[in-house]
Amino acid sequence: MAIDFIEVRKQIQEFGEIAVKREQEARPMWEKALSLLQQHASNTEFLHERVRRIVRLHDPNLRCAVSAVGLQRPPEPLEACIALPPLPARATLLAADGSQSNPSRHDQVGFCLINVGAIQAGLGEPAAPQLTIRSQLIYDEALYTASGVLTEAQIALMRDLNERKLLAELASQAPPPVITFTDGRMELWGAPETQATAAFNQTLEEYKRALRELHSLGAITAGYVDKPSANLLVRLLEVASLEENELEAVKKLRPLQRVSDRQLFQRLLAPGDRSAVFAIQSRSIDQYQDELALHFFYLNVGRAGKPWLARVEIPGWVADDTEQLNALHAALFQQCQIMGSRPFPYLIHRAHEAAVVSLEEKSQVAQMIINEMHQRGLAVDDVSAKQFAKDQPLRTRCRR
Repeated sequence: MAIDFIEVRKQIQEFGEIAVKREQEARPMWEKALSLLQQHASNTEFLHERVRRIVRLHDPNLRCAVSAVGLQRPPEPLEACIALPPLPARATLLAADGSQSNPSRHDQVGFCLINVGAIQAGLGEPAAPQLTIRSQLIYDEALYTASGVLTEAQIALMRDLNERKLLAELASQAPPPVITFTDGRMELWGAPETQATAAFNQTLEEYKRALRELHSLGAITAGYVDKPSANLLVRLLEVASLEENELEAVKKLRPLQRVSDRQLFQRLLAPGDRSAVFAIQSRSIDQYQDELALHFFYLNVGRAGKPWLARVEIPGWVADDTEQLNALHAALFQQCQIMGSRPFPYLIHRAHEAAVVSLEEKSQVAQMIINEMHQRGLAVDDVSAKQFAKDQPLRTRCRR
């Protein structure tokens, strides 16, 4: 037995006692959040000025929601609940997802494999979905940067870029209108130590180039975040609730810290409803301007009695076009219903299935590389002693 279950059981009981206490502490916070939401529902000017002041004077890294101003259509009230619109009569749906195997110093050969799967299907058309796979092998000098071997975060950035580039390529060949989506945020996100590097900036520029291509094609694009844990709107409500003399301590003051956006909108949105469209205030706001400006809305893809909330991130050109917004809203809800009681966009699920690199497939690629090296008369390292020991069958009892 590898786990001391008696000790873990004691800790679980302590966890249960704390959870009950936290639930009781959260209830008045939920009510306060709902009250603040109603109080500031249309208080757009005050909220924007408050956020601007805090970013300028107290917390330049503030991350929160703000009303979507600057669009051709008027901003929606913070508490808005927008009913499910009808599906477009025709549309091409494109979803992409990627996976990667990361290099390890314990392996015989060092390499990275980024695999992206894309699924194309037509709304209102009987044709079977079409699958596209793109595999990128990274090896030799491409595995290294000025600071060493590529990190998992840097490889994840490359995967995100490959997903969006493949969507742009396929959208250019697909019958319009085209609706594209990926799993996760639209905002390209790297570890703090990578975001200031030249490599990150180059990846970001390529990423934005793919987004602009989607825009030029008239395509709709989005990032789908399942079971979001962020508190973007709640953070805005916290900021709005502070007194003037408290603004200097804004980083420390979290009066609604036990409330999340998901909990808030589970109470507000009926199945199929979306929230208002919000803009995102973040440290990367200067990187996404005009038609690329980052926005989002919440969408209840659940059913009566069992709400399920997703956050849908969209660029400015979609946020500013009611027809495109409605098409995306309806298509995502329809996609989620295909999965039944565990709602999630069906095509993203299919793309994920296609993109996953199994351990067996990684081993096959490694063996192909080893064979190629041997055919060329080159030596290949052994696996590390640590990895060799791990690969041995587990010993279940000691021999006497």
